[in-house]
Amino acid sequence: MPSLWAEVISPKIKTLLGKKMDNDIYNKQNQQLHPQDILKNQAEKWQISLTSEQFARKLDETDPLQHTRNEFYVPKIGTLPHGEFIDAADKSHTDPDKDCIYFCGHSLGLQPKRVRKSIDNWLKDWAELGVRGHVHGTNPFAKCDYPCIPALKTLLGATDNEVAVMNQLSSNIHFMMISFYRPTKERFKILYEDRAFPSDDYAIHSQIRFHGYDPTEAAVLLKPRENETYIRTEDILELLKEQGQSIALVLLSGIQFYTGQFFDIKTITHAAQQQGCVAGWDLAHAVGNVPLQLHDWNVDFAVFCSYKYLNSGAGCVGGIFVHSNHFDKQYPHLDGWWGNRYETRFEMRPEMDRDTGANGFRVSNPSIHQCAVFAASLEIFEEVGIDKLRAKSKLLTQYLQYLIENEINQSSNNLKIQFITPSDPEQRGAQLSLRISGVDGKKLFNELERSGVCSDLRADVIRIAPIPLYNTFMDVYQFVSLLKTIKI
Repeated sequence: MPSLWAEVISPKIKTLLGKKMDNDIYNKQNQQLHPQDILKNQAEKWQISLTSEQFARKLDETDPLQHTRNEFYVPKIGTLPHGEFIDAADKSHTDPDKDCIYFCGHSLGLQPKRVRKSIDNWLKDWAELGVRGHVHGTNPFAKCDYPCIPALKTLLGATDNEVAVMNQLSSNIHFMMISFYRPTKERFKILYEDRAFPSDDYAIHSQIRFHGYDPTEAAVLLKPRENETYIRTEDILELLKEQGQSIALVLLSGIQFYTGQFFDIKTITHAAQQQGCVAGWDLAHAVGNVPLQLHDWNVDFAVFCSYKYLNSGAGCVGGIFVHSNHFDKQYPHLDGWWGNRYETRFEMRPEMDRDTGANGFRVSNPSIHQCAVFAASLEIFEEVGIDKLRAKSKLLTQYLQYLIENEINQSSNNLKIQFITPSDPEQRGAQLSLRISGVDGKKLFNELERSGVCSDLRADVIRIAPIPLYNTFMDVYQFVSLLKTIKI
């Protein structure tokens, strides 16, 4: 029989939970809808115009994830480099003490506030324990990467022993290619996308030359069709049918850094393996941005960094994924002592006692200060959940697209913006890449910077990424308002 206390409290709890569910714009029912339909439904429900400031404020007020912004330090307009150029006239409309509009999380995520405590704990352990901090203290140095693994398994969709924290992105590409790119006379090519991040390009070409092949023959570039901006999945599948028997490795970006295209990892991986190719992925712009299921998608290997969407700080430690299908196979390795099992590592044996799975690819001990920062950031992902973040991300990016289409491209102003990112929310992450025409893109970028917008310029393309952990709908609204009012 329930207690009197339960009888009194339960109806209140049910009412509060009911209200919370009603107000949760990221609920599972809404996740089945196109994000534009969700925005439209909310505007009709509130009887507010989609293009009004009031609508943006209402979205922020009812945002179930609004609290996560308080987990981060957002730079002030006046502390950014362009802030020093704000003169008295500028201050009338640009407050240097105001948070900037930070849309550059695709390059470097913001600093989580809890990082400082994590660093202080490590410094205290080092000061008080010295070398004994390797096995004692709040986060023993010799196991400092362990706290990162549970969250990474969830974000990557991995199972036990498939994820390791090690090195940085470019070095991990080389380490993985040493093991998984094993060209033969008949099968020696590497398939990757045009305009991949330059470091991927360098690594691929150098590995091809290392194995004695010519990059002009062995490097196969995927390109969009003429007058299109991103690569169609069907074109990738067709190329694999045509050339798959000569391709040793498919190495694509999960999300393309320049266009923001989210490749169909599951479908492309399956098609590559059907042709006998190894399927590897660079997830620098995907992990922490979109949900991933690498184990279920049968991905052979993947590499990732941690300083973009995972917010661990510039140049912080990277990681790898190796599917359990490969655990019992013999591959060439570049070995180091940290690839040994923990139980025998400090016995200093002359022969490797290789650890299971991804950990067997490690070479050197991980950095405690990097892992301390990384673990602190990953705690936030564990608390919030990638599915909720993805739901908010879709709305933020769709809202940005809608406002640009309706407030900029349909106006009489000279400025016109082409989206080189797919319009389908399922084929992109947080990022929209905006090709500027009608005005000088560099001058527009500079004026946006002076007005407190932190973004990224590549030639005539401005890359914008509203990050669901710390960006708001008002950030998006104010950004588009600036686009409307800036005079070039």
